[in-house]
Amino acid sequence: MSTPRLPVGQVRIGGFGGPAGLARWIVDNGVDVVVDATHPFAEKISLSAAEACRATGVPLVRLQRPQWEEQPGDRWTHVSSMHEAAQRACRYGHVFLAIGRQQLAPFAQDPHALYVIRCVEEPSVELPSRHRILLSRGPFDLDSEKKLLIDNQIDVVVTKNSGGPTYNKLVAARELGVDVIVVDRPALPKGHSAIVATAKEAYDTCEALL
Repeated sequence: MSTPRLPVGQVRIGGFGGPAGLARWIVDNGVDVVVDATHPFAEKISLSAAEACRATGVPLVRLQRPQWEEQPGDRWTHVSSMHEAAQRACRYGHVFLAIGRQQLAPFAQDPHALYVIRCVEEPSVELPSRHRILLSRGPFDLDSEKKLLIDNQIDVVVTKNSGGPTYNKLVAARELGVDVIVVDRPALPKGHSAIVATAKEAYDTCEALL
């Protein structure tokens, strides 16, 4: 996101230069505990954090919201990558991509299906030849999600199992009998002192570690 909402306090924007750079930053800034609160699919920075904390001996706490769980009536197909999701999505006629804007390229080679792509900002990667962009920011209520699926004649929803408040698209798919391709979360790297689900738990864990 080009204009993120920033928290109160000191903020650093930009990369660290991999695990070694992050380790140097941790040491130079006297960090006592690292909290990895990145997106569940931000594999690169989570791996860097784990390696940097292992190298410096600094405790690492993972703050990760619970993933969505399949419910009775859901028509989910689980896949392990966006490329696998694209291979399955091309079998449908009208596809709703609710995956953000950074991992759209695997779908670009499909000349047949119509892809309805919802994201916050305009995508900058190659897109399928038949596509429709919806620029909007969630969370979205159930009625609007059902309307989107109906109005666009959606046959399948593609989503990452991110967890969080954007769950209504899955409820809408369930109630309308629409298939869902779910990209499962990558495994977390090893080495966490704790894995918690809320900011309060992360705070309490940091207090206990200091």
